Amino acid sequence: MPDPDQASAFYQDALGAEQVFRAPPGDDGRPSVVDHRVGGSSFQVSPAVSSWGWLSPGDLGGSAVLLEIEVDDPDAVGERMIAHGADVVVPIENRPYGKRSGRLRDPFGHLWIVTGELR
Repeated sequence: MPDPDQASAFYQDALGAEQVFRAPPGDDGRPSVVDHRVGGSSFQVSPAVSSWGWLSPGDLGGSAVLLEIEVDDPDAVGERMIAHGADVVVPIENRPYGKRSGRLRDPFGHLWIVTGELR
């Protein structure tokens, strides 16, 4: 992430993530890692540091991974993500494989599948 604190705020607001740890700022003022928890899962965000091989989607020309989050209300989570700057890649709707899901690109270029039970 270019700005781990900005990303952390997005994930807290849009996904309801809980920030469980934030490393002290380094020489550049950015934390080296910020840990989060959503339900029973956890994830970290870190600054992009090209000399370490830590690249952002912007550095790569797009996301190298597709993250998936299963939630009780995919529509509400998708709406919050959009309200906080995410873009719809594939609309959230009932899918023939028995889930309600869609894909969104967060403001930092990461791709998310937001999924849950059919409604």
